[in-house]
Amino acid sequence: MLKPRIKDLRKETGKEIELAGWVDARRDHGKLIFIDLRDATGKIQAVLLPTNKQAYELGQTIRPEWVVQVKGQLNKRPEKMINSEIVGGDVELEVKELRVLAEAETLPFAIDSDGKEINEEIRLAFRYLDLRRQRLALNIKQRHLIYKFLRDYLAGQEFIEIETPILSKSTPEGARDYLVPSRLDQGKFYALPQSPQQYKQLLMVAGVERYFQFARCLRDEDTRGDRQPEFTQLDIEASFIEREDILTLLEEMINQMVTTLYPDKKIKSKPWPRLTYDEALTKYKTDRPDLRSDKQDPNELAFCWIIDFPLFESDLEDGHYAPSHHMFTMPKTEDLPKLKTDPDQVKSYQYDIALNGFEIGGGSIRIHKPDIQSQIFDLIGFNDKDKANFKHMLKAFTFGVPPHGGIALGLDRLMAILQNEPNIREVIAFPKTGEGRDLMMDSPSSVSDNQLKELGLEIRDIK
Repeated sequence: MLKPRIKDLRKETGKEIELAGWVDARRDHGKLIFIDLRDATGKIQAVLLPTNKQAYELGQTIRPEWVVQVKGQLNKRPEKMINSEIVGGDVELEVKELRVLAEAETLPFAIDSDGKEINEEIRLAFRYLDLRRQRLALNIKQRHLIYKFLRDYLAGQEFIEIETPILSKSTPEGARDYLVPSRLDQGKFYALPQSPQQYKQLLMVAGVERYFQFARCLRDEDTRGDRQPEFTQLDIEASFIEREDILTLLEEMINQMVTTLYPDKKIKSKPWPRLTYDEALTKYKTDRPDLRSDKQDPNELAFCWIIDFPLFESDLEDGHYAPSHHMFTMPKTEDLPKLKTDPDQVKSYQYDIALNGFEIGGGSIRIHKPDIQSQIFDLIGFNDKDKANFKHMLKAFTFGVPPHGGIALGLDRLMAILQNEPNIREVIAFPKTGEGRDLMMDSPSSVSDNQLKELGLEIRDIK
């Protein structure tokens, strides 16, 4: 049986209970010693009396952040002594037994503030301590609630949660891959997934029809302040759908989530405005406009859809084109003839979600016909070797593929906006710096010569 936690104590008033947690503070008032005991759910005041000799004498030695276990009588606090600002503030524990489970050295920084005044690199180096502060603990708990809401909502719409591989194949999709050398097939490599894009489309070939996943995505990109080498997206794909189906699904799901979990926040417009890519650039000079009435109001959420993106974003010097979204995006039906005559004029079934000036999600209806996919490969300059990297996709598409499409919602960015945080590192349990370093684990780091030898690798002089 799990021991009661502080948030559950009201129903235990008058009983003898046992609790464990951290010493948040200790106060010596002459013959009385008071301890604020903290667990993940709240705080409670514990009092040590001289009549309980063992607990009282040991209580004189304990310090903040020691881990202790206490046993005693739970009493209701007098009306004038109730602290309504904390969970557990209406009861008090008279300690009869005290046990020290672990001592603690002095922390490298205070955890009783929001932490924003502390150097971020120090906070990240001791992230396990930083997560003890209330602000970050609430961010992580709220992230769990958002995941649960989204998972339950999609399950209610008969979507199936499926995990896709982390060790995959390196294919040219835009950003650089993180490569993983194979020990058994030396000289060959896995790649960590930039997204589950190909797997989720192959699930549609498999007849799954409705899929979702909280997917970890890894991209070896140049450093930028609010970007992480690995991030999380809610990945959704469905068969036999059109653009309107995806837009309606996401809009209703997010609106309900905000109403349920963030009642203090106000969604500016329902339904969300829809702007074409050209309209957004003409009117707002950006494809992720901030449509809030008051740009200083963090509780105003101005969602909008950006639609009708160009299929290609540029005509490269070699006469080839770069995909605006990715190479699996379906051209608009009425623009298919232009693939042969005016590729740069072709619009696509790509759609993005903008929120308060940030892109928080994007997706598209996908190409499901092999001839169109091959035509796109040619336009972006794929040679036979490049196409061979996608032979699994092209082969699968010869066995009957339903029309399908989907979207990926950037959960880190969405969380940061909803939690009124300045960057995504504040809503990720163990983030890396803007330069991609993990200061807590001290990575990336060197490996031993034996490890390299097993993989058939050697490090050249890089100086």
